Amino acid sequence: MEKIKGHIVDVMRREIFDGELVIENETIVEIKPCKLPEDEKPWPYVMPGFIDSHVHIESSMMVPHKFARIAVSHGTIGVIADPHEIGNVLGVEGVDYMIRSGNEARFNFLFGAPSCVPAVGGDIETCGKVIDVKDTEALMARDDIGFLAEMMNYPGVLNSDKEVMAKIAAAQRNGKPVDGHAPGLTGQQRDRYAAAGITTDHECSTLDEGRSCINAGMKVIIREGSAAKDYKLLSPLIKESPNMVMFCTDDCHPDDFVRGHINLIVKRALAEGYDLWDVLQAASVNAQKHYRQKWGLLQVGDPATFITVDSITPHFRVESTWIRGEEVFDYNSNLPSRHPEISDYLLDENFPNNFVAAPITAADIAMDIHAGDTVHIIHATDGSLLTAHDEVTLTGNPLFDSHYPWTEVQKIVVYNRYEPGAKPVVGLVRGFDIKEGAIAGSVAHDCHNIVAIGSDDEYIVKAINRIVEMQGGQVVVSAEEMQDIPLPIAGLMAPMSGHEIAFRTLCIQEKVKDIGCQMKSPFITMAFMCLPVIPDIKITDRHLMDTKTFSVIY
Repeated sequence: MEKIKGHIVDVMRREIFDGELVIENETIVEIKPCKLPEDEKPWPYVMPGFIDSHVHIESSMMVPHKFARIAVSHGTIGVIADPHEIGNVLGVEGVDYMIRSGNEARFNFLFGAPSCVPAVGGDIETCGKVIDVKDTEALMARDDIGFLAEMMNYPGVLNSDKEVMAKIAAAQRNGKPVDGHAPGLTGQQRDRYAAAGITTDHECSTLDEGRSCINAGMKVIIREGSAAKDYKLLSPLIKESPNMVMFCTDDCHPDDFVRGHINLIVKRALAEGYDLWDVLQAASVNAQKHYRQKWGLLQVGDPATFITVDSITPHFRVESTWIRGEEVFDYNSNLPSRHPEISDYLLDENFPNNFVAAPITAADIAMDIHAGDTVHIIHATDGSLLTAHDEVTLTGNPLFDSHYPWTEVQKIVVYNRYEPGAKPVVGLVRGFDIKEGAIAGSVAHDCHNIVAIGSDDEYIVKAINRIVEMQGGQVVVSAEEMQDIPLPIAGLMAPMSGHEIAFRTLCIQEKVKDIGCQMKSPFITMAFMCLPVIPDIKITDRHLMDTKTFSVIY
């Protein structure tokens, strides 16, 4: 039997009182008011832990059980996880790997079934596997799958596409919620999207979108991730509709993740004057209710899952995290993971992957362009997933003597890693400003083929071939050296600790600055150059695409 004393923050009754938790067999069996001795050190505030209501764990480059180790240090006790990225690489096998890894941590993972693998069908791009209606129906019937993950094919929903509607129906038959993904939808279109059975959306980026979503009966998941940040515009919803709002990071990259998680959103909301109870409703309560999980809300009979903090001000510090009666994080000590020797051996010994690409040569990425030709250039902007479409009639070779400044226009190469004998697709990009060198990676949303950008063919080839040699990773090549991070698990994740991955990420990003690119997150920006569902122009392993009209340029 364990007893925890402190200031009890009861979110359900919206009151704070001095009391004691009595824990037995991983469960809170009693909560009794008591007087706290005043002559001891300051007593902590005991409160429900935080939940990330939509996250792709793969974006952290950590396997789930190591992701959990970092998450609990920030007071996160559970995540609603969409294994969409590994699903595109390995299909259902990838989903199963994430669940197995998550089971090795004392943490709350709720995994969903990816609804759009691949995100774009047809001849647009090549993914590693397909998760079809039959696969989805089987996943929805499983106890370890909690929801149908973000339905990105919102045109398919609005047009009642047979396959899309069959996946939604499978979730509904099994009593599981369906997550949404419908940027820009308002009015009647939003109402129709919701009426199809979609219950959440994390893509709202304006207050009007958020209100339209709530008016249609959908919950808004306010996103504040590494790339997309919507809190500033959507935060009024915390006060307007506290029961209809949740928090998420969506894509949280390692260098950001080690600094903070949902706790940072909570701190920001409190600093801006939002009501404590409304903020905790969004951060701790709504996800458990919506996804029908009993992870712990500090009530008698609940799992003994909670956090302690030193204050309830915007400057609070997480002092400890408890999951089902066990302290998994203590600010003053370094607690081991539950089964480090088992998880490291069983899950990190044989890396699941899908990688058959062979090395390339400079001849494979040659471009035949001349003065007088019309070319299409991807114009990237730091901090944005959107790209501008520059259509230019050449007065010379844009890589060397066009009207653009020296090194502004560079090659971007996407190379299919799933099919032997595939040829790279080569395009032109501006905005990265690499002076001498190249960067490459196997994280390229959503199909995760190899993508590279560089100042000349020699550097690009070296970078791509290093990715091939590692069977996935990130690399930067300069005249003097090469730095890399191997990602042998599906080409997306590494078997290292979270802090090691974050450190190496920071090192490689500093090296990118040395070769001229000053973007805050160059690898993230490059990864989204390959996502054909975001306008205006993108490149895949098969085509250069006008993604505004969804037409093939070449």
